[in-house]
Amino acid sequence: MNAVSMGRSSSRTIGTLENACRIIGVLRETEGAGVTEIADELDFAKSAVHGHLATLRSEGFVVKDDHTYRLSLRFLQIAEEVKNYTADHTIVKEELAQLAEATGEVVHFGTEEQGRVVYLAKVRGNVAVETASKVGNRMPMHSTSLGKAILAEMPSERRDEIIERHELTKETDRTITDPDALRADLEETRERGYSIDDEENIRGVRCIGMVVSAPDGEVMGALSISGPSKRMTDKRMRDELYEQVAQSANVIEVNSRYS
Repeated sequence: MNAVSMGRSSSRTIGTLENACRIIGVLRETEGAGVTEIADELDFAKSAVHGHLATLRSEGFVVKDDHTYRLSLRFLQIAEEVKNYTADHTIVKEELAQLAEATGEVVHFGTEEQGRVVYLAKVRGNVAVETASKVGNRMPMHSTSLGKAILAEMPSERRDEIIERHELTKETDRTITDPDALRADLEETRERGYSIDDEENIRGVRCIGMVVSAPDGEVMGALSISGPSKRMTDKRMRDELYEQVAQSANVIEVNSRYS
């Protein structure tokens, strides 16, 4: 087994598949690249890269324009199907659109995967500030309203596993990085009924989040509303946004029973 053919493989991985995944990663980051560029980036032999690309192309995952390879739209089809694993994506988008129109702010829906929050949908209202979040982004759970809403309703064993396994990184000077302080914050979230990101992920931006549960009570994901801290006051969250996000969460939950 040589380094070129097996890359970073271990006894628990298949080197050829791992290398194909790394090539896909390069194509994603570069939005298209040639054999030489990929080989240089990954320190692979050109012949190995060419073989992987030929296979990916024959399976429809890669397309070729002249000497440049890029990811195909098949990934879009897969992504749209995967989104429905969590909740009916059509219903989610409709509710996010209504919530964004009603509040004027940025609205997100996300779920937990491997101890991180994955953004599955985002809609901007008419006075929303631009945020760096994108569909597909993976973000920390401890510093986001989506993540804290989900953590607060998780079984304690799973919650503690995530807190212990993932570093509580300091995203801003307001991020909670102490495990005990985070657990106390999550207890307040359960009692209050919604989570608050108090400029903990992005300075100047506050968010309110609420969990969305499946018919069996299992957590499907969470909804959040994000906006400038001057607009996202405690009073507005408590008196206005709480009811709006709760209504949207309820619509998604009810429709999930019949989807």
